[in-house]
Amino acid sequence: MPSYRIGKIENFIKEEMSLIFLHKIQDPHFGLLTITNVKVSPDLRHAKIYFSIYDKEKRESALEKINEIKSLLRTELAAKIHLRFVPELHFFIDDTLDYVEKMEGLFKKIHEDNNEEKPD
Repeated sequence: MPSYRIGKIENFIKEEMSLIFLHKIQDPHFGLLTITNVKVSPDLRHAKIYFSIYDKEKRESALEKINEIKSLLRTELAAKIHLRFVPELHFFIDDTLDYVEKMEGLFKKIHEDNNEEKPD
């Protein structure tokens, strides 16, 4: 279980990265980008940032674009965060919502199959 301090830093980075994408990086290429989760290593040297994009076709290209501007994002974060070291940023596509949609589809299909098998 992460410490209270690490949890606060994760939340702070999540909020600040969201604001950076909203105000500083106004690229229409990203569309609706949401920072969904941030995990920081115990030594605060690395941060895994998970994001979601509404348009599924743009996800891979958005990840490439984000990795291209990673140093700019880290510089913007450094201006906001007051730590000895600014964490190295690693970005990942959060596919949790895709998994949820898939599971809901499966449950719906099972429910429909059960209704077809049980005539009233």
